[in-house]
Amino acid sequence: MSPFFKTFGLPVLAAIVLYLAVSIAYFSPVMQGQVLQQHDTMVWKASAKESADYLEKHGEKTFWTNSMFSGMPTYLINNSSDGNFLIPIHRNLQLQDALRPVPFLFMYLLGFFLALLAFGVRPWLSLVGAFAFAFSSYFFIIIQAGHITKAIAIGYMAPIIAGVYLAYHKKPLWGAILTAVFLALQIIANHLQITYYTFLIILVYMFFEMYHTIIQKTWKNFFLASAFLLVGALLAIGSNASGLMLVYEYGNESIRGKSELSSDAENRTTGLDKDYATDWSYGKFESLNLLIPNLMGGASQSDLGEKSNMYEELKQMGQPNPKKIVKQMPTYWGTQPFTSGPTYIGALVIFLFVLGLFVVDGRLKWWLLSATILSLFLAWGKNMMWFTDLFLNYFPGYNKFRAVSMTLVMAELTVPLLAVLAVDKLITGQIDTAKLKKQIMYALGLTGGVVVLLLIGMSSNGSAFVNDSDAQIFGQNQNLIEAIQADRADLFQADALRSLFFILVGAALVWLFTLQKINKTVLISLMGIALLIDLWPVSKRYLNDENFVNKSANTTYFTPTLADESIMSDPSPDYRVLNIAVNTFNDATTSYYHKSIGGYHGAKMRRYQELIDHYLSKEISSFVGVLQNKPAQQDVEQALRSMKVHNMLNTKYIIYNPQAPALPNAFTNGNAWFVNELKVVNNADEEIAQLGQIDPKTTAIVDIRFNEKPIQTAVDSNATIELTAYEPNLLKYKSSSSHEQYAIFSEIYYDKGWMAYIDGKEAPHFRADYILRGMKIPAGVHEIEFKFDPPTYHTGKLIAQSSSSLLLVLLLLGMVYEWMQSRKKEA
Repeated sequence: MSPFFKTFGLPVLAAIVLYLAVSIAYFSPVMQGQVLQQHDTMVWKASAKESADYLEKHGEKTFWTNSMFSGMPTYLINNSSDGNFLIPIHRNLQLQDALRPVPFLFMYLLGFFLALLAFGVRPWLSLVGAFAFAFSSYFFIIIQAGHITKAIAIGYMAPIIAGVYLAYHKKPLWGAILTAVFLALQIIANHLQITYYTFLIILVYMFFEMYHTIIQKTWKNFFLASAFLLVGALLAIGSNASGLMLVYEYGNESIRGKSELSSDAENRTTGLDKDYATDWSYGKFESLNLLIPNLMGGASQSDLGEKSNMYEELKQMGQPNPKKIVKQMPTYWGTQPFTSGPTYIGALVIFLFVLGLFVVDGRLKWWLLSATILSLFLAWGKNMMWFTDLFLNYFPGYNKFRAVSMTLVMAELTVPLLAVLAVDKLITGQIDTAKLKKQIMYALGLTGGVVVLLLIGMSSNGSAFVNDSDAQIFGQNQNLIEAIQADRADLFQADALRSLFFILVGAALVWLFTLQKINKTVLISLMGIALLIDLWPVSKRYLNDENFVNKSANTTYFTPTLADESIMSDPSPDYRVLNIAVNTFNDATTSYYHKSIGGYHGAKMRRYQELIDHYLSKEISSFVGVLQNKPAQQDVEQALRSMKVHNMLNTKYIIYNPQAPALPNAFTNGNAWFVNELKVVNNADEEIAQLGQIDPKTTAIVDIRFNEKPIQTAVDSNATIELTAYEPNLLKYKSSSSHEQYAIFSEIYYDKGWMAYIDGKEAPHFRADYILRGMKIPAGVHEIEFKFDPPTYHTGKLIAQSSSSLLLVLLLLGMVYEWMQSRKKEA
């Protein structure tokens, strides 16, 4: 056995086998053919159904779908990395999507393992050290929810960062290649928010690296590594150009771009509105659940079990089936709107992290501490608004992302990294024993002391464990309120003692090693076991065997309702459906069978969101109010007639009860219609205001920037325009009129790919009625086409092909070079 294989090859093989075994063990139901029923995955399937059907039918992608929000690009529904030759590597690392979600945990482990090796951590310690990162509870919560792209992107974070470190410290070229390859893979995952947070960690690292360079005057090494990394980053970005360029282009038109409206200026940024971006802000005190998982009660709804105070109280009240009721109790008492669980990093991991602040030398420690603090400050969002405002207003790109609590993924990487580096430093034996003993006691006092103080302080705090919504949920029943608060206290105390135990275990292990009572092999083995015992059960609270179902359950998820069936009997090729039986603009299930007025997406079009805020939501509220009063038929018809904005969106059916036939709407404007007046306005404010003052069937609002003058045309009562063929990316109409007319099409205006043609010749079209398309149609009989084929895609694909080819060549050359170097050493 060669020295190289014994030192590195054997641990790598062992890691792959162990990580596969651990991942399969955690997700054991997949071996019985079961699957996770993930809410967001099912939502994605619904939103992607039209584009998936198109791909199956035509063998090519469509980049537009009408299934959500009356029409939007598919760029952020289906990933477009066409031309990227690294996709096979990505798919193989994801085990060709077999045994999902096994590949997600596998890559959490393998990615961090490779990173630790790059940081110079001993291979066998790296093997068990990966558990410290991979089993953070949040990483399993997102898998359970179906945040698949986020999970994949997180798996690639550590190798990207490790490549940067490697480039500056040991091997500039190989470090740059490592960063480039894993960055390219991460971008394929198409969760740019995680990529952005990866960049923030690197940015903090670069600050300390630059400072070191200035002090040591090692400019040559710094600029060489920086140049290699810059080229690598450009190749990684270029490899994904087909998708990134489309997303960037669309981003300016989405809610992540700047609004043209002048209202609510204090809340607006050049991206997301501040209140929307900071909805999910972590509480400052709540951040201690990185150390104690049930500090704030865990998830918004938890199973309290039969030994709980709530169960006993319900039994005494004579409440039927209390066992079932306590399965969904409001245990969370933090400030977020709701949560699926805490971001528990691990008590043992945090103890080792704090120990690392004492034993790890140099800029590594300060980088990881600074990035951790930045992660917390950003996660606090509206709870630390002065800091959040700085980033929202002045830090490029930050205001494009929502759910600021997600920045804790930075701490979930930096904390375990410093923790493992601390253990690695311990086993070198380079620390004076007396000094090390003091440092262990400092770390024990800081972490264990916090837990003890919380146990003492919260037991005597009358406002602890109280949620403002308790009275709303339990009414005036003070016994139930006291019961739930007592259960929250019990949950906290149990987990606080649990965390204290693992802190003591960690301190005992390093203390015994310091006294030479155990050797490094025993230390590493016991540390790995302790990490799993600490982290595995907490993660199992939020993703366990009960979350798996038989495959048949997933196939029946979208069984059509009576309302669906009544609509699908309509032979018309294109119309829209309003579903008021669900949360219209936060639910995409309607899109599985229909072209929906609503949907769910974090990057819907900005103008469409503004139409929702100004008109659609109000029209829905008014209509629901009418239905609640058991109206006569004429009242329903009047209500439908008054839904002018829905009618211009061709809302032909309304689902109000899934188990009843959908309500037909005879007052829609249709797929297209002629208007006899164009009313020109000066800006977006006037445009959206005037929309509520016109009849869209006869008048259209046009922004002056389209160079259209106010026009009134003679009414041609015999003029017709009708849709003759429909595909999501190709619409055909036939028009007939005795003189020139202006047509309004009930389709979303998006000029970054939609082209219009009259009788096969390209023709201009303009935006009308804030979001729709308008066109001047000559007299006579004509065929009109709208085709969606964004030029940016074709340019991006060429860039992706050339960049990914070059990156693969560099990767191959790097591997050959490393192999040759290892052969020389063996010789």
